[in-house]
Amino acid sequence: MEYFHSVTLNKDNCKGCTNCIKYCPTEAIRVKDGKAKIINERCIDCGECIRRCPYQAKKAVTDSLDLLDNFAYKIAIPAPAFYGQFNNVTINRILNSLYSLGFDYVYEVARGAELVSEIVKEELASGNLKKPVISSACPAVVRLIQVRFPDLLGHVLRIDSPMELAASLAKQKISQEKNIPLEKIGVFFISPCAAKVTSVKSPLGRKKSRVDGVFSIADIFGKVYHNLRKIDEEKDLQCASGIGIGWAVSGGEALALNIEDYLAVDGSEQVIKVLEQIEMGRLAHIEFFEGQACVGGCVGGPLTVENSFIARKRIRHLVNKMDKEPEEIKKGITPEIWQKIKEGARWTEPIHPREIMKLDEDRVKALEKINLLEEINGSLPGLDCGACGAPTCRALAEDIVRGWGNEYDCIFRLREELKNLAFHLIKRTNGK
Repeated sequence: MEYFHSVTLNKDNCKGCTNCIKYCPTEAIRVKDGKAKIINERCIDCGECIRRCPYQAKKAVTDSLDLLDNFAYKIAIPAPAFYGQFNNVTINRILNSLYSLGFDYVYEVARGAELVSEIVKEELASGNLKKPVISSACPAVVRLIQVRFPDLLGHVLRIDSPMELAASLAKQKISQEKNIPLEKIGVFFISPCAAKVTSVKSPLGRKKSRVDGVFSIADIFGKVYHNLRKIDEEKDLQCASGIGIGWAVSGGEALALNIEDYLAVDGSEQVIKVLEQIEMGRLAHIEFFEGQACVGGCVGGPLTVENSFIARKRIRHLVNKMDKEPEEIKKGITPEIWQKIKEGARWTEPIHPREIMKLDEDRVKALEKINLLEEINGSLPGLDCGACGAPTCRALAEDIVRGWGNEYDCIFRLREELKNLAFHLIKRTNGK
């Protein structure tokens, strides 16, 4: 299956400012000839470049609402972060407003988060997982591990995200209640980030996602907000508790597990630092690691509309008002049904490292190129200024070995060469 990327580049808008290359966690962007270029095999679709670009040259490809027309029955599954975009609006009213966009049913991803939390609790209690267990809820972090920390893939929890579980349960519920074939039911996720779009088009842990389309919060928010005042009668739609809604912010997932030895980290830069520690074996005492690529958690996603700190405050306020007890989460679910839910939530496909450093198919030549890379890197100034269009001097050295650049892309090497050339010209002129 061809790998899909949600994050794309509009070269017409790009000014070659190099802002994006400085913040990309996988060094997936270069600036050549005054324009940015995304290296597809390195990109994890975290959307950091979308956030950083002052010219809106980076954007996320999401689905159009026209996709609803392809299905007889349409289900919206909003991310918990969606609630944090609204001020002084109840969750139930937000959910009711989604019907005005053409949806026939709404199922909360926060409800899926509650059930995933219960599944993970049981998995942790089994003692069969490699510690520290790394959450698989943030697809950008899982892709980051594939690219930069492949040795840690054995630590990644092989359980569906709340989005996937919510989509599966919603389809099954409507199919049984309405007697509608599953293929005629469309489930659409309202997403805070580009990585979720990619995880639907190129799934992790399974061949095909249960989600049929993804709309960004930014695209949906205005329409939903406009329709809030048009609701005459509210249906009782909200069923998730603060346990599931809390997943919208960093630490929410770990808190839902009710364990002490956990670490919750947000922001790609900090997540990388912790993953480095895990890779070196320094955090073996930690039971669970929750990493989220966006600062603040999903409320800080690049496809949201509200300031992440304000949205986080609203989510915490909503959570604090909830009174649903954890033991009520599985209320009404028989042991047989629960077993089916758990089995259906387990990944069916392995995840593999993504090769980004393979310099040559021939091992001998690859080793020679690695040695050459180190030699070139040692000759560069080590300032990591980004003026060459690569994020670091080592990245430029790799580009040179791959044939993507030359040593004079470095302005310091170029200045040194020009200085030497000028010296020899002057010396020759004076000699005459």
